[in-house]
Amino acid sequence: MGEVADITTVSRTLLDGRAKFAGATATAFAPAFARLPLTVMIAVPTLEGGAADEDAVELAGTLTAAGHRALVVSSGGRLEGELAARGAQFVPLDMATRNPAIIAHNAIALARLIRERHCGVVHALARAPGWSAFAAARMTGVPFVTTWYAEFRDQNRLKHAYNSVMARGEQVIAMSDQIAEVIAERHGVPADRIVVIPPHVDVTRLEPAEVSAERISAARSAWGLAPGTRAIMVVGGILRRKGHHVVVRAARRLKDMGLRDFAFVLTGEDNGHSSYSGELWDLVMASKTNDVFRIAGPPADEPAAYMACFAAISAAIQLESPQRPLLEAMAMGRPAIVSDLAAGSDTVLTPPAVTEDRMTGWRFRSSDDAELAATLIRVLSASEATRLAVGRRGRERVKALFASQAAPEQMLAVYTEIARPAR
Repeated sequence: MGEVADITTVSRTLLDGRAKFAGATATAFAPAFARLPLTVMIAVPTLEGGAADEDAVELAGTLTAAGHRALVVSSGGRLEGELAARGAQFVPLDMATRNPAIIAHNAIALARLIRERHCGVVHALARAPGWSAFAAARMTGVPFVTTWYAEFRDQNRLKHAYNSVMARGEQVIAMSDQIAEVIAERHGVPADRIVVIPPHVDVTRLEPAEVSAERISAARSAWGLAPGTRAIMVVGGILRRKGHHVVVRAARRLKDMGLRDFAFVLTGEDNGHSSYSGELWDLVMASKTNDVFRIAGPPADEPAAYMACFAAISAAIQLESPQRPLLEAMAMGRPAIVSDLAAGSDTVLTPPAVTEDRMTGWRFRSSDDAELAATLIRVLSASEATRLAVGRRGRERVKALFASQAAPEQMLAVYTEIARPAR
C-alpha cells in the first residue's frame, strides 16, 4: 500500500495550483462547444474483456454513432479490433500500472493528448488510469468523469485515498442504485454529481433461435465436454472479488453428494496481475474438482457459448453492478444463479421477493458455498419446463431493463452537458 501514499503525493504535486484554472472562464465556452462534435478521452487499464474494458468499447461506439470522436487510452488487448470497428482511435499507454512515477509520466502524456486532440471530456473507467487521467484533466481544465462498476474494498485510510479518485469526477457514473449509495456514503459525493446509468446490452446479436446446433456443438467441443454433461458458465474475470473459489468449494460438495454429469466453465479474463488465478487452481487440485472445471477464457462465439450452457453463475463476494456477460447469458434464455452481491434484486428476480412464476433466477448468500451447492441442486434437479420458463422471463427482463437506447443517450447527455475545450 506504499504506492497508494505515493500516488496521492504525486497527484498533489501535479495538481497544486491548477484547479483554479478549470473554473468560470473555461465553462463559459461549454454551451457552444457542446454542440460541436466532441472528442472524449476514455482511460481504461486494458482492452481484454473485463467490465471496464467492454464498456470502453461500448462508450466508443455510442460516441462515434452519434457523430462524435472517441480516443481510448489503454494498455491494449484483444478488444482492440472491435474498438477499431466502432470507429474509435486507440492510443497505447501503460494505463494498468500502479507505479507512481509512471502515473506521473502518463499524466503529462495525457495532458498533451488532450490539447492536441481538443478533447472536451476525460472519462476514467478504473482507479489505476484514473489518477493520471484526473491529473491531466486538471492540468488542461477539461471536465473529469468516472464510472463505478463495483464496490471497492475500503479497509484502511490508504486504500480509501487510492479509491477516492473515482469519486472526484464532476459527474460520477454508477452502474446501479446500490453502487450509487456506496459512493455517497463512503466518499460524501452529493446526489447531484452521481448519475445512475445501467449497462447497455445489444440484444440484436443475442437471438437464441439464430444459433445453430453446429455452433453449440463446437462450443461444447472447445470446452472438452462429454455428451450429456451440463455446463454451468461462471462469469467474471479471474479475480478474488468475483468469488470463483466459492464455486470450487460448492463443486466439492456436489461431488461429495454423488452428483455427476456437470461442469463449470470459467469464461472470464485472467489479467495475470495477481496471484489469485494460481491460488484458484491450487484449490481446484486440492479439492480434486479438476475434472469438473474448465478455465476457458472468453469464448470466440459468445452466443453459441451461452446456448451451450445450462445456467450462468455470478458468485461475487463484493457488491457489483450486473455484469454484462451475465445479462447476455440471460438474454440468451439462460437462468441466472447469483450471490446477493452480484446483481440487484430488480435484475434477477427471486423468491421470496416474487412468486416462483415470476422468478428469473436463483440467489444465494455471498461466500456461502453450502448455500450455493444447495441452490445448484435445485437448479440441476428442476424440470426442463421450469428452467426454460425461468430463462424466458430472464430474457424479457434484460430486454426491458437493459436493451433500450436510454442508457447510451443518457451517457451522451452527460458528455455534452459538461464538455468544455482544453485550455
